[in-house]
Amino acid sequence: MKKRMKNVVWVLVLLALCGAAEARIKLVALPERAATVIRLDNPNATLIEEERVLTLQKGLNKVDFSWKAVSIDADSIRLAVLDHADKVRLLNVSYPPNEAALVWEIASDGDFAETVRISYLLSNIDRLVAYKAIADKRETKVGLKSYLVLRNFSGEDFEEARVLLDYGEAFEQGIDHEETKRMLFMKAPEVPITKIWTWDSATLPWDPEKLNNKNVGIPVSYRIINNTASGLGEFALSGGKVRIFQDDGHESTIFLGEDNTALVPVGEKTELYIGDSRDIVVTQKKMLDKRINLRKNNKGGVVLYDTDELITAKIENFKDGPAVLTMIQHIPGQWDMEKCNMKYKRKDAYTLEFEIKLPARTDDGPAVAELEMHYHRRNIR
Repeated sequence: MKKRMKNVVWVLVLLALCGAAEARIKLVALPERAATVIRLDNPNATLIEEERVLTLQKGLNKVDFSWKAVSIDADSIRLAVLDHADKVRLLNVSYPPNEAALVWEIASDGDFAETVRISYLLSNIDRLVAYKAIADKRETKVGLKSYLVLRNFSGEDFEEARVLLDYGEAFEQGIDHEETKRMLFMKAPEVPITKIWTWDSATLPWDPEKLNNKNVGIPVSYRIINNTASGLGEFALSGGKVRIFQDDGHESTIFLGEDNTALVPVGEKTELYIGDSRDIVVTQKKMLDKRINLRKNNKGGVVLYDTDELITAKIENFKDGPAVLTMIQHIPGQWDMEKCNMKYKRKDAYTLEFEIKLPARTDDGPAVAELEMHYHRRNIR
């Protein structure tokens, strides 16, 4: 015998004419759940869909649906007829005053064992997604696992249910009230990674030598692309916490850190922060900053002008291996580039992103790359 809904109570009252239009009332046993679906594809709400078989008699049938100690959104409750949609009709729904209940009036053209689907929004049942990534010793790939953490504090027990997320395939899982379950949901054993150093001109110092000989660390991340070439790409990856480890070559792992990733659509990338590195040094200087095209008012005061600006950056790689540096530059306001010796991508109207590939250091010293960016800012007041 399947476990019944603990706090949601059904009573089927069959009203039929008998004799001189007198009403005969018949109570029918609570129908068991035939199937239950927990839909978690909306991060802001959980939709429950359950199927029940109601014993309907010809004429008017009244179904009372009430709940206690369960957080159901009353306005979200819906009933759908599945077997005899042309012969069984929902006439109306009423809400008894001061009760967590409603009553459906159903008209039936015959005596049917009718399957109906009841759906409603249920509070305090949700999910989290967590990831575990283990990089190989050479830091070329990770074994990526995704875990679903299902939490139920709704007041309702679900002995067995079909759980749907916003990605991946559905799976069968029961969960009781006040229970939390952690389940392996996805496994990708060899996901290629690119180790990325990110230097942002808005947050990191331009000249480390002026910081009392303090060696400035540059944030380092593993870049993962959600595509088929990576063994992923079937669906978007939900946002969640990622714990990152590395194989130490001695049948154990080193904990590198943890990060939070946002939703990663198919074809897009995410970067998982693992710490700071001092193997790459960036020294940036503004070589030119001059006002040009001065516009004056009648009194000779400057009211509008442009600028002529030149920035250079020296990037040094002290690593024994090659590296990729993502350099982010910011130019506020309206601007145009006169000359730049490296390709860049505009992330937005004011942000430029350079991806600079650096060879390994040699016996003669670090590998060096130099950026030169000559631009004008326009119409500055």
